[in-house]
Amino acid sequence: MTKINVIIQDKNWKKYIKNYSLYLNKKIKVLDTKINLFRKNNLVVTILLSGNQKIKYLNKYFRGNNKATDILSFPSYKGKQLEKILKNKNQIYLGDIIINISKIKKDLSKHNFKITFDKLWIHGLIHLFGFSHKKDKDFIKMSKIEKKCFNHINHDTKNN
Repeated sequence: MTKINVIIQDKNWKKYIKNYSLYLNKKIKVLDTKINLFRKNNLVVTILLSGNQKIKYLNKYFRGNNKATDILSFPSYKGKQLEKILKNKNQIYLGDIIINISKIKKDLSKHNFKITFDKLWIHGLIHLFGFSHKKDKDFIKMSKIEKKCFNHINHDTKNN
């Protein structure tokens, strides 16, 4: 079972989804039953819903990039380290995801808010499992997992 803790740092988030905790935990329940990554343990993730200023600060402080981005992921464990811990512990804190509302609002002309939001948090979540997209082969593998997750949550929850 996976649990997502949600912290809303920027009040603009409240305009788009009434209850982010309920929304995300409903979606993650689908992934718990459909995707192997999620089935093994009790997993915990925190998602911070921020704006440009906060994510720019975090990006500069932790990554040395002085710019706002759409999403940041901070895994608690590296890939192989996580594999060992998944075998030995029942409850695991996977890490933190920060999502920037300003970047989602820019894409609203192209996509629905929930679709863009779902794609971002899934992307961040897959990073917490140790996946990366630095090399082409890793990008392809990560993209396949993201698409599979996205298709499951949007098919099974009908975008609620």
